[in-house]
Amino acid sequence: MTAHEVSTPAVPAVLWQPSPNYGARRDGARPDILLLHFTNMATAEAAVTRLCDPGAGVSCHYVIGENGRLWQLVGEAQRAWHAGQGSWGDVAEVNSRSIGIELASRGTHPFPQPQMRVLEMLTRGIMARWHIPPERVIGHSDVAPDRKDDPGPHFDWRRLALQGLAVWPEAGASADAAAFRELAGQVGYGAQFSDAEVLTALRLRWRPWACGPLEVADMAVLANIAARFPVDRSGRGA
Repeated sequence: MTAHEVSTPAVPAVLWQPSPNYGARRDGARPDILLLHFTNMATAEAAVTRLCDPGAGVSCHYVIGENGRLWQLVGEAQRAWHAGQGSWGDVAEVNSRSIGIELASRGTHPFPQPQMRVLEMLTRGIMARWHIPPERVIGHSDVAPDRKDDPGPHFDWRRLALQGLAVWPEAGASADAAAFRELAGQVGYGAQFSDAEVLTALRLRWRPWACGPLEVADMAVLANIAARFPVDRSGRGA
């Protein structure tokens, strides 16, 4: 089907380019996670083509180009195929519980202003429609720290958090390093991932300049987010 423009409130004109790679959300699930990715392809158009290829077996709900161009590939009520075997807190089947946004980027530089502005408008609308709280706006590297690093260290999570569209740790927290895994679980990182994988994922999200062994500052981030935004505080099940 040829792409055509449709009108969507609160965001620029959307190019509707339907992907065949979707299905019904399992067990009647509703989305309560917004998952951000980067495409890691040469252009946004190349990413859209792949995400609409029935042979590729992958899709997402939206793609945002570096210039702010916006495509919708799958309806929000449907299950797109973007999270693989990822998990978050008690959610073991993330695809059925999430809406996926792909940002056209290789993750090697800051995301352009037009792209970020469209992402912010789109995110605000999705959160309102599906009652998604800011602590459940997360990255692909959060749900799959063993194999994914997107949206990467150049993505401005703090910018989103300042608008209530994500979360950011507050200064002054402290924690005992022995509590690392317990705190990581409270934030949402699954026990199946190694300490090194979890450390890499949390640094991609909140401390992209850090390197080397676990630091007190890493623990402070986990302690603060766990205290303010425990992943399963609303009693959501898998």
